[in-house]
Amino acid sequence: MAPTKTSKKSTSKNKSSKLAALEKKKKSVIKKSTPKKNTINKKTTTTQKKTSVKKDDKRYSDKDLKEFEKIIIQKLEKAKKELVYIKETLSKKNDTGTDNTSGNLKLIEDSSDTMEKENLSQLAGRQQKFIIQLEKALMRIKNKTYGICVETGKLIPKARLKLVPHTQHSIEAKLKRN
Repeated sequence: MAPTKTSKKSTSKNKSSKLAALEKKKKSVIKKSTPKKNTINKKTTTTQKKTSVKKDDKRYSDKDLKEFEKIIIQKLEKAKKELVYIKETLSKKNDTGTDNTSGNLKLIEDSSDTMEKENLSQLAGRQQKFIIQLEKALMRIKNKTYGICVETGKLIPKARLKLVPHTQHSIEAKLKRN
C-alpha cells in the first residue's frame, strides 16, 4: 500500500507544478499585453487612433446625409426629365409631321427610325434603372445606412459618393468584383 500513497503524492505534486507553470504563463502574457505606464508605445497610440476613427466612421453625419440627399434629388429630377423626353421621342409627340413620301428614301428612313427607336428604348430602360437606384439611395439616406459599402462595411469616400451618388460599393469592392 505504501507505493500507492507515494504515487498519489507524486501526481498531486505534478498537478500543482503544472498549475504553477500555467499561472506563470498567464502573468507573462498579461505583462506583455499591457504597456508600461512610463513608456508609451507608438504602435498602441496609432492603433488607438484608428479604432477611434472607426467608431466615428460607422456612418455619415446627418449634415453629410442632407448634402448627399440634395445631390441625389437634383440628379433624380434631371433623370426624370430626360426619361420623359425619351418617352416623348419614342411616341413621336415631338414629331413635326413632315413625312417624306418618296419610295426608296422612305425604306431607308423607316429602317433608321427602327434603329433609333431601339436605341431610345434601351436608353429609356437604362434611365429607368438609374432612377430606381437613385430612389433606393434616398431610402438608404432615410435609414441612415447611406455611404456604407455593402461588401466591406467601410464608408465609401465622399468624393466617390458625390460623383456616383447611387453607388453601394467602395472602390476596393468594385475592383475585387471586376
